[in-house]
Amino acid sequence: MIEPALKSVQCLSPAGLHRMAYQEWGDPSNPRVLVCVHGVTRVSDDFDDLARALAGEYRVVCPDVVGRGRSGRLRNPDLYRVPQYVSDMVTLLARVLANVDSQREPAKVAWFGTSMGGLIGMGLAALPDSPIGRLVLNDIGPVLDPAALRRIGDYIGQDVRFATFEEGARFVRDVSASFGPHTEAQWEKMARDVLRQDADGSWVRHYDLALAQPFRAATPESVAADEHVLWAAYDAIRCPTLVVRGAASDLLSHATAQMMTQRGPRAGLVEFAGVGHAPTFVQADQIAVAREFLLEQ
Repeated sequence: MIEPALKSVQCLSPAGLHRMAYQEWGDPSNPRVLVCVHGVTRVSDDFDDLARALAGEYRVVCPDVVGRGRSGRLRNPDLYRVPQYVSDMVTLLARVLANVDSQREPAKVAWFGTSMGGLIGMGLAALPDSPIGRLVLNDIGPVLDPAALRRIGDYIGQDVRFATFEEGARFVRDVSASFGPHTEAQWEKMARDVLRQDADGSWVRHYDLALAQPFRAATPESVAADEHVLWAAYDAIRCPTLVVRGAASDLLSHATAQMMTQRGPRAGLVEFAGVGHAPTFVQADQIAVAREFLLEQ
């Protein structure tokens, strides 16, 4: 079975330096690079199945966004926001593309972003001279539902501890019900990816609880301002773009997804029935959709 190499890169924030871990799948000399970035409380391991399916054609790079998984934590939790994440990804891409010959034309990468990872991708793809040449936005768009944001903020800030892994796995499964149907083995892997055993023996979620701070600071006015900025970013994207939506998603509405097909990059749209926020891309039909789009010439 194909396995990834675990690497890291040092990044800079206004509060100092931090380390961002990432997994790299496939031939490290392959100039075709796919970056896969997870949602707000998830980790790079979410993309194991997708990475294995594409590692023959792409060098697949899957980071743990700062504050999650194997990566470091920010000294100032107010910085757990998209601009800092975009900055970190620029540093990551400089490392990953260092051995790619860009003498004739600038190096380009494909980007697959789930939820928060999609927001980071939008921010990076909107920049002049962006390295993103193909973009998948998984259940995310420029309009964010305030109720869904409150739900996420309440969930991620709870210091929940579990006496056993099985207890933690049940919790992860319950809060992830919107991901849609999965096998028992798939649910167990999703739990193992985000749970770790603390020094006292209890099981906890593998991220910095201070991630919740920016969510708690949000106001109706700031959410409206963010929406304006996100639409401006989306409208500036020029690369081929695919929007994927869980048909029962409470974060990306069908109306917003349709609007995304009409403006900016005029994205293609695929919706998966029986799934909410967000499709996990561990299922064969979902992987096939991503593979078809990412391998288009």
